[in-house]
Amino acid sequence: MNTNPTMEKFGYPGTLIREYEHWCVLLRPAQATLGALVLVCKDEAEAFSDISQNAFAELAAVTRDIEQSLQAFRPYKKINYLMLMMVDKVVHFHVLPRYDSIQAFNNEDYPDQGWPAVPDLSSATTPSDLEALAAAVRSCWVG
Repeated sequence: MNTNPTMEKFGYPGTLIREYEHWCVLLRPAQATLGALVLVCKDEAEAFSDISQNAFAELAAVTRDIEQSLQAFRPYKKINYLMLMMVDKVVHFHVLPRYDSIQAFNNEDYPDQGWPAVPDLSSATTPSDLEALAAAVRSCWVG
């Protein structure tokens, strides 16, 4: 599989949760909220309007899988998709499940510092066992 710099920046292949034909779902190493993901397009597009028709079509199924899987992993109150692409140019979304209470995983607390407003990406922490968190999210994947 061809990778792109954005996939590599977010730890591919070690953080891979699920690979699709046109998209990769990766665990976000810096967890702004518990279960935060990065959804990266495999196209080399740097503008959302430049991704392929097939990538657009597949996006519906991928987002459905993300939402059902994250809800199975840890019931969230809302979910945010942030498309920033200022530093990492390839089309991607930061997917943040949002919680109104502190979440815990492997004896570590993950508060949603921005709740109920804009997510606070600056408060993100890297789990002490990123692989265990990735495995837990993978085990809940529905697609």
